[in-house]
Amino acid sequence: MQQRMAAIASFARVALSALAIFAAVSIALAVDTTAALAQLRGHGGPVRALAISADGQSAVSGSFDSTAIRWSLTRNAAEQVLRFHADAVNAVALLGEGRAATAGADGRIAIWSPGKTEPDTLFEGHSAPIVALAASPDGATLASASWDHTVRLWPLRGGAPLVLDGHSQNVNGVAFTADGHALVSVSYDLSVRIWPLSGAQTPAVVAMPTPLNAVAAGTDGEIAVGGADGRIYFLTAGGAPAGEVAAGPRPVISMAISPDGALLAAAGIGGTVAVIDRKARTLLRTLVGPGLPVWSVAFMPDSRTLLTGGADNIIRRWNAATGEPVDPILLETAGDPLSAYAGDRGAEIFRACVACHTLGAGQANRAGPSLHGIFGRRIATAPDYNFSDALKRLDIVWTPETVAKLFEIGPQAYTPGTKMPEQRIGSEQDRAALVQFLERATKK
Repeated sequence: MQQRMAAIASFARVALSALAIFAAVSIALAVDTTAALAQLRGHGGPVRALAISADGQSAVSGSFDSTAIRWSLTRNAAEQVLRFHADAVNAVALLGEGRAATAGADGRIAIWSPGKTEPDTLFEGHSAPIVALAASPDGATLASASWDHTVRLWPLRGGAPLVLDGHSQNVNGVAFTADGHALVSVSYDLSVRIWPLSGAQTPAVVAMPTPLNAVAAGTDGEIAVGGADGRIYFLTAGGAPAGEVAAGPRPVISMAISPDGALLAAAGIGGTVAVIDRKARTLLRTLVGPGLPVWSVAFMPDSRTLLTGGADNIIRRWNAATGEPVDPILLETAGDPLSAYAGDRGAEIFRACVACHTLGAGQANRAGPSLHGIFGRRIATAPDYNFSDALKRLDIVWTPETVAKLFEIGPQAYTPGTKMPEQRIGSEQDRAALVQFLERATKK
């Protein structure tokens, strides 16, 4: 059982390491400001986060390309590109009156007013990437979840933030309950914490069977959490088990509950989105896209139209009631970059990394550097990539042995100072399969 849990945790962490691997790529955005089809194009990297206004007229998105974009959903066009963060924008929130919050791998939160090119307010304090934001129902407080193992509550009208400690691993998701009386956080540490927001700050701690990547709270008080085992676990407002549903075979990395409360959408690292009937606890349908990770999902106010942001840099629109794409050309794709390695165990282990790393000659860097020619190369010397100073100071040459060691003991121990999150591949056979695949796929 311990080996199984370690394998699940390791896969979840490898899948999510693209959030903060080394430094963000500097990409020029070519934004089409003319009316487009239902797809929204403009980001130069995977779309990590989505938020939709209460009236359904606008949205904001965050991307691995270090920018956020304000969108008009009536014109299907970009209205403004927000450039401030020094790394991937992992989380966004809409705060009312057109204001937006963005947060990223640089550990900072920026508050924006409509039309302004610089943030009005900057919140700093986290010491690791921020990966989730949530606004309180009364609009007075912003909550942030970080890989520094903390949750922070930021008063939007001024005042010192409140730091909520207790998680022992990366905190991946945060949500306010509908009544605003509590905050829910989920973590790699196999726990849900329900924090009361008045009186004592001691949370209710709910042990779970798997690392957790996402959380959503319904208007009825129910809590839903998405696991690295591909399952959705439902809890009562007090944290008691209330059922579970298998969303798919791969980790759930983003979730949303429809405004009417009937549906839950669970996006996965495998590129599909499960649409679940909350009351019946059944999987209604699965939305199938290009096969790349779906990092973000959000419902429109009609509770039937769904927006998803994926690793192909596109925001897509779906009919959640039928499972069909709104745009007839929605499923265009360049193909599976690992199709030539079908049945290769090492390729399957590497699949979680393809959104951020290329392998072949002439293929560009993505959110992470190209791995072409990695063996025999000194760390932090791949061409045309901006590595951190900490990595540049290390005396490591990538060989089959050093790559295996990286995933055996984890990046924090082997490459101290890296932004890569702690992760390990516990199976010696899986490490060997990954190394053998990389030796073949990255040859010069």
